[in-house]
Amino acid sequence: MQFGIFSVGDVTPDPTTGRTPTEHERIKAMVAVALKAEEVGLDVFATGEHHNPPFVPSSPTTLLGYIAARTERLILSTATTLITTNDPVKIAEDFATLQHLADGRVDLMLGRGNTAPVYPWFGQDIRQGIPLALENYALLHRLWREDTVDWHGRFRTPLQSFTATPRPLDGTPPFVWHGSIRSPEIAEQAAFYGDGFFANNIFWPKEHFQALVGLYRERYAHHGHGTPEQAIVGLGGQVFMRRNSQDAVREFRPYFDNAPVYGHGPSLEEFTERTPLTVGSPQEVIEKTLTFRESFGDYQRQLFLMDHAGLPLKTVLEQLDLLGEEVVPVLRKEFAAGRPAGVPDGPTHRARTEAAARA
Repeated sequence: MQFGIFSVGDVTPDPTTGRTPTEHERIKAMVAVALKAEEVGLDVFATGEHHNPPFVPSSPTTLLGYIAARTERLILSTATTLITTNDPVKIAEDFATLQHLADGRVDLMLGRGNTAPVYPWFGQDIRQGIPLALENYALLHRLWREDTVDWHGRFRTPLQSFTATPRPLDGTPPFVWHGSIRSPEIAEQAAFYGDGFFANNIFWPKEHFQALVGLYRERYAHHGHGTPEQAIVGLGGQVFMRRNSQDAVREFRPYFDNAPVYGHGPSLEEFTERTPLTVGSPQEVIEKTLTFRESFGDYQRQLFLMDHAGLPLKTVLEQLDLLGEEVVPVLRKEFAAGRPAGVPDGPTHRARTEAAARA
């Protein structure tokens, strides 16, 4: 089981002070959060990809490459790589390069994105979102596995005898997660290729994501990759902790109430009741996170959103101390208990390379 954090890289005013960090400060803060994640023993740091204000991570491989040079163990991932508006050739080459620089500590999560103006900015039509996602990944999958590719599709110029460089490290492409909050076509895509499926699992009730994960598991088995229980599932989560629950609620409430995504909507209490958001003590975070297995089965990766909504860096780093020292060690032990022998571990470059050599 892998535990980590993911960041959307929002630049949001702190509602308690009115101060908005600069883009420079926010980018540096994301680096500090990643370094802290490794320090406290987490496994994964993932960044989103956005090309519009108020977000800063428009170049994930640049950010992750910098972090790779300053870490040793952390798996570096994306929380979204826009498969619809990025050229698959550029994705193939950028992430293979990053893979070499990070000695294999790289995977990525593909998504369509939910910001409509981004599509025309990159010459695409949002009404073609699903076909773009399917076709572009079909090409990306081949570029990492075939030394010479001939290609003709709907959305980009043809390729003739093309070789993406550099080739994947050790002949093992980066592991791919397909992320979705609403599209069964993406769950089917992940299942077809035997890739991972990541359910955002933050903003909507669990029943919505249960349906997507259930579909993915069923179709994973249908396509011959293993049993439904062997499908590779990742989940998002969202927490804010203090040792005393009342202190956590009181401190987080102004950030929740003014957050760009869910502020001025349901109350904090309603949101925590209906979604995976946990605001309380470390023990409450442990107890709620353990219920995810009851809802989704044994899974491989749990990522938490922690640096958002204007929370100051100092507070986020304090959250990571609690997560790494008090929460994750217990979760590792509890999730390992009773885990069936046939359920795979979270994907790593070394394990996948060794498995390919044995095949």
